Amino acid sequence: MKPHFHKVPGSTGQSFSIRHDIKPNFGTIWHYHPELELHYVLKGEGVRFIGDNVSNFTSGEVLLLGENLPHTWRCNQEYFQGNSDLQIEAIVMQFRTDCLGNEFLNLNESYAIRKLYEKAKKGLIIKGETAQQLKNLMHSALIASPLQRLIILLSILDVLTESDEMEMITDVNAFYQSNEMETVRLNNVCSYTLANYAKDIRLEDIAAIANLSTTSFCRYFKLMTHKTYNDFLTEIRVSHACRALVENKLSIEIVCFESGFNNLSNFYRHFKHVKGVTPLEYKRQYLTSSTPNP
Repeated sequence: MKPHFHKVPGSTGQSFSIRHDIKPNFGTIWHYHPELELHYVLKGEGVRFIGDNVSNFTSGEVLLLGENLPHTWRCNQEYFQGNSDLQIEAIVMQFRTDCLGNEFLNLNESYAIRKLYEKAKKGLIIKGETAQQLKNLMHSALIASPLQRLIILLSILDVLTESDEMEMITDVNAFYQSNEMETVRLNNVCSYTLANYAKDIRLEDIAAIANLSTTSFCRYFKLMTHKTYNDFLTEIRVSHACRALVENKLSIEIVCFESGFNNLSNFYRHFKHVKGVTPLEYKRQYLTSSTPNP
């Protein structure tokens, strides 16, 4: 998918930026920027798109995104319905690889940081104790003096380089250029899909949203995203099924149909292809891992 270039607002006189966002939603624009981004979601739920990956996000998630890695967080539909009591909250730190100076990055002691920046190009989900340490440091950075903020950034990099509690998000490095028309077209396709995934979406309908013939749309979408539209739609449906399964309020049969699958056989087949386990196994794994130890 070809994203929109986003110019990160600078912090006057500062080597990097950190902000505390509280707003109705994360927006809908698929974008990239040369800054790395450490993103901590305090409140919010939905589907995130990072590189070629489509997955759920929820409160408490911490991610590190490398330079020029396309991304967007798309909240669930209820976040776009003007409910003032329902808002997202996030702490976002953005910094360039050379924010501490090229000489610093070239030091022998900075070798681990250079390796971290390279791994971050595929996106990293931070887990466990490492995630908790980063959350504490990011909260501290919001109220720190300029020099303390710089020390906190170094502490964050130190924690990340020493940790093995992280998973890569994408399979390949993703860097794209785009123009405004392509950005609008792909965002329209994403928005329509997220609003209608539970319905029967015909290729003719989604091609019309993109203002292309069906044949041209299929070729265009595969070129932009490295996957077919049907694969993309299936991933979104599975991501919503995952959310419903872990909430444990509906039967698997109801989850199947509310996620847009037309029969249980299809649901099980597609779910296992995307997640590697059956819906029931996925649900059991989650419930087991979330049950407190006695």
